[in-house]
Amino acid sequence: MFATTPLRIVAVSAGLSQPSSTRLLADRLAAATRERLTAEQDRGVEVRVIELRDLAVDITNHLVSGFPSAGLREAIDAVTEADGLIAVTPVFTASYSGLFKSFFDLIDHPALTGKPVVIAATGGTARHSLVLEHALRPLFAYLRAVTVPTSVYAASEDWGSSGDEYTEGLPSRIRRAGGELASAVLGRTVSGASRALGLDDGEDAVVPFEQQLADLRLD
Repeated sequence: MFATTPLRIVAVSAGLSQPSSTRLLADRLAAATRERLTAEQDRGVEVRVIELRDLAVDITNHLVSGFPSAGLREAIDAVTEADGLIAVTPVFTASYSGLFKSFFDLIDHPALTGKPVVIAATGGTARHSLVLEHALRPLFAYLRAVTVPTSVYAASEDWGSSGDEYTEGLPSRIRRAGGELASAVLGRTVSGASRALGLDDGEDAVVPFEQQLADLRLD
């Protein structure tokens, strides 16, 4: 008998403009993940994209008051209960945006333990691509999430580019990252981040993904 509960993929987009290349990248990563999950198993797949720009005031109010609005609480619950997470931010001052960081500051520290995550970012120039490894990957390591090896950075010139003989184009990187997230989701035994911490989970423990061999990977 097949499981009937759908797999839940949640993408968090911290783009501020509308339309937003950050949202577009989140949508394409979610579609690639859904396509692979649908092809490889019989459960339904639910995809949700959370636009942080719509929650900016609620996030600020929660930071100063300690009380989330109903909409923000629902968004946080969706992230912590997801089977797989896609996190996409624009690059501001060579790092993730303040809105992106503020949202993840509101998530309980153990809540993302063991959760598969694709990290991604957008920017005007390829020179900021190391933000994925210097800022985003350490953030999610601290939150004990499992970042997949492929991270995706999309500079302005990447949109519509198929790459060259030395580098993969953006569509190929999106498909690879989506496939890795799908594989990580299907390989898990507990949905979401509900597993109890074990004796080996110290205060600053990090759940390894092949010992985070891709820590220095640059796409």
